[in-house]
Amino acid sequence: MKRLLTIVALILVISSCKTKTKEPEKTLSLATDSIVIPEKKIPFVWDGANIYFLLTDRFNNGNASNDINFDRNNPAGKLRGFMGGDIQGITQKIEEGYFTDLGINAIWFTPVVEQIHGDTDETTGNTYGYHGYWAKDWTAIDPNFGTKEDLGQLVETAHDNGIRVLLDVVLNHTGPVTDKDPVWPKEWVITDPTCAFTTYENTTNCTLVDNLPDILTASDVPVKLPDALMAKWKKEGRLSAELDELQLFFDRTGYPRAPRFYIIKWLTDYVNEYGVDGFRVDTVKHADEKAWAELYKEASYSFEIWKKKNPKSKLDNNPFYMVGEVYNYGISGGREFDFGDKKVDYFDYGFHSLINFELKNDALQDYEDIFTKYSKLLHTKLKNKSVVNYLTSHDDGQPFDQERKDPIRAANVLLLTPGASQVYYGDETARSLVIDSTQGDATLRSFMNWDELDSLPKTKTTLAHWQKLGTFRNNHLAIGAGKHERLSKKPYVFSRTYIKDDFKDKVVVGLDLPIGKKSLNVKGFFGDGTTLYDTYSNTEVIVTKGKVSLDNEHTIALLEVQE
Repeated sequence: MKRLLTIVALILVISSCKTKTKEPEKTLSLATDSIVIPEKKIPFVWDGANIYFLLTDRFNNGNASNDINFDRNNPAGKLRGFMGGDIQGITQKIEEGYFTDLGINAIWFTPVVEQIHGDTDETTGNTYGYHGYWAKDWTAIDPNFGTKEDLGQLVETAHDNGIRVLLDVVLNHTGPVTDKDPVWPKEWVITDPTCAFTTYENTTNCTLVDNLPDILTASDVPVKLPDALMAKWKKEGRLSAELDELQLFFDRTGYPRAPRFYIIKWLTDYVNEYGVDGFRVDTVKHADEKAWAELYKEASYSFEIWKKKNPKSKLDNNPFYMVGEVYNYGISGGREFDFGDKKVDYFDYGFHSLINFELKNDALQDYEDIFTKYSKLLHTKLKNKSVVNYLTSHDDGQPFDQERKDPIRAANVLLLTPGASQVYYGDETARSLVIDSTQGDATLRSFMNWDELDSLPKTKTTLAHWQKLGTFRNNHLAIGAGKHERLSKKPYVFSRTYIKDDFKDKVVVGLDLPIGKKSLNVKGFFGDGTTLYDTYSNTEVIVTKGKVSLDNEHTIALLEVQE
């Protein structure tokens, strides 16, 4: 017993002297004995995820040899053609540690399935399917984005770095009709009327915009595969394989061969083959909601099969995750989206989270008003569910701070608001969202401004701030998934607490602090004598009379328990 107490005492001494630099484990040698002290493992929960969203074609060009395919050579409107970004480019940035340095623990990239081969003639300029939302063949990867092998390598590399992968999926429509891309059979799609968005019916049973054929997702009537698709598969030498797989799918599930079930099979193949961790589902309110429950069921089945086949590759036991884009859904609405004549609770149809369109407006309020509102709603109306917050995106023409005047405040709001966060590529580098001579959404979709990281000191400073907040968020579930409480009004100091099972996380954050000497109230949250660490300034402090003192040029403090 005396020997055991001596060992324990030595462990406590070493624990109290540990520096902030964390290692996977520390070993204490006592003569012939070795005691391993493992680092505290932080569980992953989607409620507090820090998700990075990027346009595959606009982020990083990892392979210039695949920049042009299918004779996509017609002149396009500004920022409306392919620019070379691809799957390999994303993987390169994972390997370089770019996402890890940002505290990113999940990546969502725009769809990579094969797009229409032609371009559309629009008033905004000829447009190709560079954005990934104009599917021609759900079973193939578009060569402009890469190959299936590239996708498998991306997922494997992400998982090796502790990063989840969200595949962006489209179920409710095909790509537009062009000279190279005939319309799908009428048993599969409708081409009119165009949605009016005033009722449930004229939002779901219609085409989203002109020349975007809508899949008959509500139909249970069996249909044959389009002749054009089978001819394509035959030419590519995979017709028999695709037909055999479909037969196995329908035999197993008993589903009718209705349009949505074909696409569900094709989308969940990527889960079964590569182990992608979740789906970001596009245009949710424009399809019959039962389709999403069926998609989730089959994706979950595929995910569990993949994990059983690849026990050493799975990251944890989290279930398959789905987040939906119900355009204009806001957190204040709770679980339901109101069509005017009907309300739908999409959380009942496979979605753990919905994208929250409300934060970009809330971001103009005081920090405390924002944080209190979100903490309350997430732990009452949305208990056991969540939202994904964003400030800028690929198709929101009224983002927060479009001129990028205050990227520091944007980081503070996005990364410290309760809920999951969605960093849109270039938020962290103040990539311009106002591009001259562009039309519509194109102004939001310029190529990632990597060159400015080398040429503009302000860009480096902005990135460093996002990295510090993102890393703190990734290290502390309390930020995104915990409960919020204000500790003092001026200077503004708040706490976050996350408790589940035997895991507990507590942090304190100060914002809008004075430059120079500052005192932060932590009374009632951290006791006197507690050693804390401000990760923003890399400073160790001790709680004295309910307060900690700092003296630096920063206006923010990120306090955690020093271990």
